[in-house]
Amino acid sequence: MDGILCCLTGKSANVVVPIETSEAADGFEFVEVKPGRVLRVRHIIPERPAVMEQVTGQGGTVHCKRKITVYRNGQLVIENMGDMVRSELLNGQNGETEPNNTAEVDNADCNAPATSTNSPNPNLAPQQQQQLPQEQQPQQEQPQPRRRRRKPKRTVVIDCERKISSCKGTHSDVALFFIHGVGGSLDIWGSQLEFFSRLGYEVIAPDLAGHGASSAPQIAAAYTFYALAEDMRAIFKRYARRRNILIGHSYGVSFCTFLAHEYPEQVHKVVMINGGGPTALEPSLCSIFNLPTCVLHCLSPCLAWSFLKAGFARQGAKEKQLLKEGNAFNVSSFVLRAMMSGQYWPEGDEVYHAELTVPILLVHGMHDKFVPIEEDQRMAEILLLAFLKVIDEGSHMVMMECPETVNTLLHEFFLWEPDTPSNGSKPKQESAKPATDKISPPNGEVRSTAESKSKNK
Repeated sequence: MDGILCCLTGKSANVVVPIETSEAADGFEFVEVKPGRVLRVRHIIPERPAVMEQVTGQGGTVHCKRKITVYRNGQLVIENMGDMVRSELLNGQNGETEPNNTAEVDNADCNAPATSTNSPNPNLAPQQQQQLPQEQQPQQEQPQPRRRRRKPKRTVVIDCERKISSCKGTHSDVALFFIHGVGGSLDIWGSQLEFFSRLGYEVIAPDLAGHGASSAPQIAAAYTFYALAEDMRAIFKRYARRRNILIGHSYGVSFCTFLAHEYPEQVHKVVMINGGGPTALEPSLCSIFNLPTCVLHCLSPCLAWSFLKAGFARQGAKEKQLLKEGNAFNVSSFVLRAMMSGQYWPEGDEVYHAELTVPILLVHGMHDKFVPIEEDQRMAEILLLAFLKVIDEGSHMVMMECPETVNTLLHEFFLWEPDTPSNGSKPKQESAKPATDKISPPNGEVRSTAESKSKNK
């Protein structure tokens, strides 16, 4: 009946509106980021002892020096010249790594003499070689044509030093921001918010516009990437401390990237959970979400079932309960359509991600059907300082499926700091080199197994 009324009126019957009260209760706050645009925020300030623990760890300093060159054909050349020395020739058009000989051609000396591919037969005497027919005589050496050096379209040089220190829950200058993706809410972070608040961390988790208990404007322009990014900027500026850690899931990773790029001095570390590759956002022209809102509303049961099928490794009663408790995929058809159509962010390309100097942890669920693992591997290759962790038993909603494993990974990353060089020596290369691990939690324990990357890590 709701679907029939929706088709007749052209409006969605499932409209998400904020809850009646706007007073803070049980750690919830309601923040008006713009006139009439109110977001629900879960803000937990733990009770700390009267004597605060002082930050004793000096941490480590990483010299970030990187040259990024973009050519007119879309080719991307990244040269690391700091403590982490590695050079890669990457192609920005199809995301594939070009052969090494292309880099050698660009850097080769064009005046060097070329070598002939054919050589005389040593078994023949000089007189016999002269008597051979012309087609059988050895060809003379031909000079190799000189290759013209291409002019770069854009060159970006990054030269800075970043101090990376351990972030403990007892440090009052540390804050954790959790940002969910399309169709989710702050409730999907329930296990993480409880775990880290008990450890003494200050946690902040907002509901995106149209999600959870935030206001849901009935205008598509309210759900573009730039509108949502400005909301997250307002939340960040309101609750930010001196050292802030951003944790994003799926679409929320893009907002974490945006904030890390805008506030490099305040963002200390970033966690990307099933966020995908470092590509510019552009809405798909051939998508089910381009259908009219009333049609999507009629198909909402099928979409919810598809999300359960693709978002979880298993589809049992436990997963259905998690989906219900997490208030995930419980948005109106209008908001869902506007969110998918508003994912336009041309600035967020590979160069944008390559400019980040903040340490980043990438967490990927092996059974994720929304984001292939190749995309997170590509992200790890583009980023300057990244660590990729793969959870075998997880899928797209890995933080709900394997909360203990995810919490342990995140906490270890929060406490991680590079080795402090002694006697003026350079830092160890292992501390700054990205790694790829597969995590398989047997009996609730976390066991890490080092694994080499498939692409020049």
